[in-house]
Amino acid sequence: MPTKPLPREAALIVNAHSRKGEALFHQAKEKLEAAGMTLLAAHAVRDPSRLNDVVRDAVASGVPMVIVGGGDGSMSGTVDEVVGRDCVFAVLPLGTANSFARTLGLPLDIDGAVDVIASGERRRIDLGMINGDYFVNAASIGLSPIIGDTVPHKLKRYLGRIGYLLWALRCSINFRAFRLIIGEGDSERRMWSTEVRILNGNYHGGVQLSEHADVDSGRIVIQAVVGRSRLKLAVDWYTKFFKLRERNAHTEEFTGQSFTLDTRPRLRISIDGEVLASTPVTVKVAPHAIDIAAPRPEEAEAR
Repeated sequence: MPTKPLPREAALIVNAHSRKGEALFHQAKEKLEAAGMTLLAAHAVRDPSRLNDVVRDAVASGVPMVIVGGGDGSMSGTVDEVVGRDCVFAVLPLGTANSFARTLGLPLDIDGAVDVIASGERRRIDLGMINGDYFVNAASIGLSPIIGDTVPHKLKRYLGRIGYLLWALRCSINFRAFRLIIGEGDSERRMWSTEVRILNGNYHGGVQLSEHADVDSGRIVIQAVVGRSRLKLAVDWYTKFFKLRERNAHTEEFTGQSFTLDTRPRLRISIDGEVLASTPVTVKVAPHAIDIAAPRPEEAEAR
């Protein structure tokens, strides 16, 4: 069944507080208009706490597409506004890791992203849910929330993923493994873990972590780094970053539509880079939740 074409009218809303947002807002506006897009509204939002309100107002006004510029946190925080609405969600990747854009196969440069928005295809995808709150790509328990909660903004802004890595080394000094309890239906698994990834998409932190997570699979993937060794956690990231043959040696994956997750001790959860929840939680997939602007299949394969 053919999908509807992408709209030619949109609202552009950029998180100007994100790593590249302020510098690229005007450039994105000019390039979108040059590509034939009619921008019914264009906002550079300098206060991140207002981003949701601006997107909500744009969607309520009836725009057929909302283009959100920023990082993964900006996408995750605003995507709730388009669920259940006849409005396409388009991504302008201006953040640090841009994991959601990588999951979708989007180009990370502004020209490539604008080209997808103007001439790509409309695609229906899943979202993840944690305690009823939607997220676009990935959440994590363990070291990542500690990093996300404490990393200095200037370190993230100016050094990007290198800044995250440096801060991760600092945070890992006092980090300890935890007990993980995963429930699915009537079954339950308990294990030691140093990190848990809740994956709707296959990227997290800009690194491909799973070959099985997919935004249109109708399932969510729970990936646990098993054991108590911090060294194994570092090795797991290293082998996945470089896509080595043994990259799955230290993880165990659980795939399904709904899970309960708990930890001992209780731990915070980073959702698309923002620390927003704590264990215990219920994790679900929301199948075919939104329409997005995606590359055409032949363009995605070429990348």
